[in-house]
Amino acid sequence: MNKSIIVIPTYNEIENISKLIDTIFNIKSDIDILIVDDNSPDGTAEVVSKIMNKDSRIHLIKRPGKMGLGTAYCDGFKYALEKGFDYIFEMDADFSHNPEDIPRFLEEIHNYDLVIGSRYVSGVNVVNWPLKRLILSYGANLYTRIITGMPVHDATGGFKCFRAEALKKIDLNKIKSNGYGFQIEMNFRLWKSGARLKEIPIIFIDRRSGVSKMNKKIIYEAIFLVWKLKILSIFSKNF
Repeated sequence: MNKSIIVIPTYNEIENISKLIDTIFNIKSDIDILIVDDNSPDGTAEVVSKIMNKDSRIHLIKRPGKMGLGTAYCDGFKYALEKGFDYIFEMDADFSHNPEDIPRFLEEIHNYDLVIGSRYVSGVNVVNWPLKRLILSYGANLYTRIITGMPVHDATGGFKCFRAEALKKIDLNKIKSNGYGFQIEMNFRLWKSGARLKEIPIIFIDRRSGVSKMNKKIIYEAIFLVWKLKILSIFSKNF
């Protein structure tokens, strides 16, 4: 039987995390959850630790400080691969990703190496975003698709499921990007490695509570990263 785990990075998500864990287990009880916490001042890790002591399906990596989304996921991926999980999810902690979609990912991952929850593969499926942010996100994905040639409508989305065998082909120690850039880089590296990619439509609902982690630095990083990946993939076999 295939083992699945959901990697969820957290920073000050005490308002959401216990509710999210309960919701996921109500939908899919035979799945594990790994929380990667960046030393949240609000006590997120402490809440997770208490749940973990009562439930072996919960795992926790406590990091010394706010080190970024990309490295959080990479630490989570390494943990999942070491523990022998077959399918590894990315998911936000703030309910912007609907846990009810998890079974759909698991259906598709049997035939693909990476399943991406896409906000744009069937129109625009985003709720509660201001028009400016929506245009920025949609434009960034169009820009990425044009520059890289990658056949993905939503390269910046963070709800996805990897086949472990495909993820093992990526040198996670080379991944230095964060935010939007991290999502683009992981998709691009898997695509270039020959992975089979599949987009499934999801509805993205902006966070219920807490504070968004998006900022201009993350956006600028993604803009320049697209060109970097394109150039490196042309001139380096082991980019």
